[in-house]
Amino acid sequence: MSLTTLVTQEAPDFTAEAVMADNSFGEITLSKYRGKYVILFFYPLDFTFVCPSEILAFNKRLPDFKSKNCEVIGVSVDSKFTHLAWKNTSLENGGIGQIQYPMVQDLDKAIAKRYGILYNESVALRGLFLIDTNGIVRHTVINDLPLGRSVNEALRMLDALQFVETHGGEVCPANWQEGDEAMKASSEGVADYLAKHG
Repeated sequence: MSLTTLVTQEAPDFTAEAVMADNSFGEITLSKYRGKYVILFFYPLDFTFVCPSEILAFNKRLPDFKSKNCEVIGVSVDSKFTHLAWKNTSLENGGIGQIQYPMVQDLDKAIAKRYGILYNESVALRGLFLIDTNGIVRHTVINDLPLGRSVNEALRMLDALQFVETHGGEVCPANWQEGDEAMKASSEGVADYLAKHG
């Protein structure tokens, strides 16, 4: 088995039906988001256990993503009708309530296949793809089914990407957070940074 990374490559485009923030059915074309950053995340199935914790966590931080010109899109192999039913089910009864970002249907599993995360030909692994304003994948993380992701880390990586895009010649070291000192992309810059922080 081989795993091919999409990082530095153009994000595979797709057009698919989705449940929109207002609960209407609409069509999502990924390439129409050019000019914005996108967090595209896959989760295994609606009406399950780890999935709602992630979906709700992304929804809670949605204003933070939007303030950074970033859209969030969720995808699973469920139908748009199942997505809507889940949204219309209360949290107390195992639902997710009124999620404010699109939830894409991938019934034929074609999108999960194109992103290399289809598991056992049945569901998507927990893949997350940070896509820049030019449609290029800049970061990805893929978790096994029982392992939930960190929304804070997704935001941190978005901050890091935006920092390096606007500060030519600087890079973000380990555990960098917005507001932290970065380092110059040179041997001298690394030496200076490590002398202060090593």
